[in-house]
Amino acid sequence: MRPTTATTATASTTATAADGTSAVTVIGYGPAAHRLVQRLRHHGHRGPVTVFGAEPQPAYQRAQLTSILDGTLSAGALTLAPLPADVEVRTGTRITAVDPRRRLVRAEDGTEHPYGILVLATGSRPVLPHLAGAGRHAPGLRVPHTLRGARPVTKGPVVVVGGGLRGTETAYALGRAGHDVTLVHPGAHPMHRLLDGRAGALVTAALREAGAVAETGRRVVAVEPGKALLDDGRLLAAGTLLLCTGSAPDTALARTARLAVRHGVVVDDRLRTSDPYIYALGDCARPAGRHHGSLESAWDEADALARTLCGADSGPVAARYVVRPRLPALAVLGPPDALHAPGDRDEHVVLSDPARGRYGRLVLREGRVRAGVLVGLDRAVATVGRLYTEDRPLPPDRLALLLGTDEEYTGGSALPDTAVVCHCNNVTGKDLRQACRQGAHDLPAIAAATRATTGCGTCAEAVRRICATAAAS
Repeated sequence: MRPTTATTATASTTATAADGTSAVTVIGYGPAAHRLVQRLRHHGHRGPVTVFGAEPQPAYQRAQLTSILDGTLSAGALTLAPLPADVEVRTGTRITAVDPRRRLVRAEDGTEHPYGILVLATGSRPVLPHLAGAGRHAPGLRVPHTLRGARPVTKGPVVVVGGGLRGTETAYALGRAGHDVTLVHPGAHPMHRLLDGRAGALVTAALREAGAVAETGRRVVAVEPGKALLDDGRLLAAGTLLLCTGSAPDTALARTARLAVRHGVVVDDRLRTSDPYIYALGDCARPAGRHHGSLESAWDEADALARTLCGADSGPVAARYVVRPRLPALAVLGPPDALHAPGDRDEHVVLSDPARGRYGRLVLREGRVRAGVLVGLDRAVATVGRLYTEDRPLPPDRLALLLGTDEEYTGGSALPDTAVVCHCNNVTGKDLRQACRQGAHDLPAIAAATRATTGCGTCAEAVRRICATAAAS
């Protein structure tokens, strides 16, 4: 029996030109998809927009799931702002197949939905290790990849398996919340693919100060009720076992459409897939010739694709990779391979002050940041990060910049009005100063007025500094 069609429109009559009138269908309702739809309307897109999300709830800020685990935020606090009323959002609807020939998507219930332009924003799926005794319903075992797996941790010792970005953030947050936490990671130090050894040592120290122990160079090989077995034979108490063992692009839907897939949906520098009517962005995509996967790169992609679908060629998506983990004054700039294997023409700037928990390493080319890692240098995180994303040259005194003593660059008043401070909500320096002048003088008031800090939360220190400068002027 042929599946029913959910709407009377047909693909053959749907506008397909990327001119601001095309019918756009978005598969996936994570932050990247949410941002894309917001920017479509911002740039004047007039055609119908439909969003399908497999999860039952509206879009939420996945980067803040650790705040659910440690109990500092409720699930509702992560919900992103509602999309415009004329956007059709279908939550709890899983799309299982794409038919490019007929330009239709098929839902799990058998209904078919035509599209003019299709955008895949299916995100990532967790990569889980084989652990003896870890069945689907093993007590205390969780995968905090979505809201469903990110229930608050209440009591008992916690073992976090995997010390990548999310695992390290999770261990740090739970340690600060007073939990007995052990982070088990096979690498030499947490986030070893992103950080060099000196930065990794400082992150390990920050975890220890927060109350979390890092067991590096070790793996969990089996679980039993209330315990986790390490590969050296030791047993760890584990009332809760959190699997933060990485993720991979979710390409299942792209494969049903026979799109080119290679460690992600292959897209060009304008996010076009191998099908002219299908685009992809966010964690599911593999952009040509550049590193990918940070929240800010997803924002850049959403902005660029929105302009493209409105008929404006915004040019290639900027290759700016920025990771700001939810740990104090930590940032990774540029692709990790540029940091770990710099070129012969690159200039190196290193500041190391382990006694005070400070470290900065920059790889420069022609005076501009090509890659870098910053730990414990809160002003440099904000300033160097801005110079990197704007592709601007650094001042001659690199040391003053890293230490935050170059007022021309690091003073709060020096931030241009147009500079985006909160990338999650597109809040600029001008927005923050205006909110301060109108009476918002602390972080909760600023957040209420502008939504700054309500996304991933890593801009909080920069927001405080800008508002303090504005209040004093």
